[in-house]
This record gives sequence, C-alpha cells and structure tokens, in this order.
Amino acid sequence: MHLAVAQLAVGEDLAQNTRRTIFFLEQAAHRGVDLVCFPEMSLTGYTPAILAAGNMNDLVRAALEELAAAGRRLWVGLIVGHGWWEEGALLNRATVLLPDGRQFHYDKIHLTEQEEKYFRRGARTLHFSVGDRRAGLIICRDQNDPLLARQLREEGAEILFILSAHYYSPKEARWKLEKNRALPIARAVENKMHVFLANTVGSHLGMVSLGNSLIVDPDGCVVAAAGESEETLLTLSLDKLSV
Repeated sequence: MHLAVAQLAVGEDLAQNTRRTIFFLEQAAHRGVDLVCFPEMSLTGYTPAILAAGNMNDLVRAALEELAAAGRRLWVGLIVGHGWWEEGALLNRATVLLPDGRQFHYDKIHLTEQEEKYFRRGARTLHFSVGDRRAGLIICRDQNDPLLARQLREEGAEILFILSAHYYSPKEARWKLEKNRALPIARAVENKMHVFLANTVGSHLGMVSLGNSLIVDPDGCVVAAAGESEETLLTLSLDKLSV
C-alpha cells in the first residue's frame, strides 16, 4: 500500500485547482501511489465568489466527476477538500474518490471561530477501507481534539489522513508553525497510527500558509516532511516501510 500527501497552493479559480489536482494525481501514478490526500478546501479554497455562487454544488460536482474519472484512468484514489451546500448550510467537506468507484465524504466537526460565522459543523466520523487497511480522516482543527482521533482508532482505523489549510497572518503563521507540526505527531503516538497530513502553501485571500506537510509513523517519527513554500508530493510505502 503506497500512500501520499500533496502539498500545493490553492488558487481562487476552481477549474485551475482541478487541473492542479489532476497534475498531482498523474505524478502520484508515476510513483506507484494508491491513494493521495490533498489539503483542506483545495478545490474551492475559501474564495467568497465560489462559496457564495448559487451553482457552487453543480460546479463542485462536475469537478469531482472529472477527478473521479482521472482517478479511474490512473487507478489512483484521492481525498480532496471543498465547500458544499446542504440544507441551506455551508460545510467544509472532504470527499474520498476511490478508483473502484466507491465514494465517501466527511464534514469538518471542529470549526475555527472564523469558520463558525459561515459554516455548519459536521456530525459524523468517517473510516473506510483502502487496500487491506482501514483509514479515517479529519480536517485541520479536528486534530486539536485527541478524542476524535482516538474514536477513529477504536473504530478500526490504522491510518489517519488530516486535510489542513493553515492560513494565518504572516506573523501568526510563524508563531503557530511548531504547534501545527506537533499535533499530528501526538495523534500518531497516542493511537499507534500512521498519520498523513496534507497542508497548503503560499498566499490565499491575504493570508499565508507555511506548508510543512508530514507523514508520521506510529512511533511519532517524521518519515517524510515538506518545506514551507514548495509544492510537492510526499509518499510512503506501508508494505516496504520506506519513503
């Protein structure tokens, strides 16, 4: 089982974000990856013009169909973040698209104070089979809650994917960098799980994200890490236990 996280910049154009996602899927396929996790809200960003569009769900649905088709063609699964409207409420959603046709979604439970002004929190956890393993996923602020990761472990998850978009003012981004690196390591050690964290880089709506996507083993050792500014793909073969 060969898994990956993609660290990339999120733009304000959904079509361009979709093309960049497919580009990374193709790179993952060349490296023999079975499933790649993308950052939080990587399709739509937090772009007001996209999130407030009356046809946003139609646009996102079309993008997901395009990504699912690419995943089937390349035989690579993906987890991608995006906004979604449901029953009049905006959700911060992650959708899992597997090449065998299975699809799942998870809505962020622990919202930031800013997100609470616009988004509704999710209500259910998600875990699913990938190869012969069970995986769970959470989104960004969810990782602050140790009980949420523990619940997924108790439900059978051996792998934890974390979709993040650590956008802050430049000073705050630097100040919180070590905290944001420590949390996925803590969740890995506490639950004896592999943790795959995909974060954004670059600027978005006047904020910045300093990357530092990670792959962490169950002992808390960082087996792969990205820098602060580059778009990149981190991979780990769980069968060979090598980066």
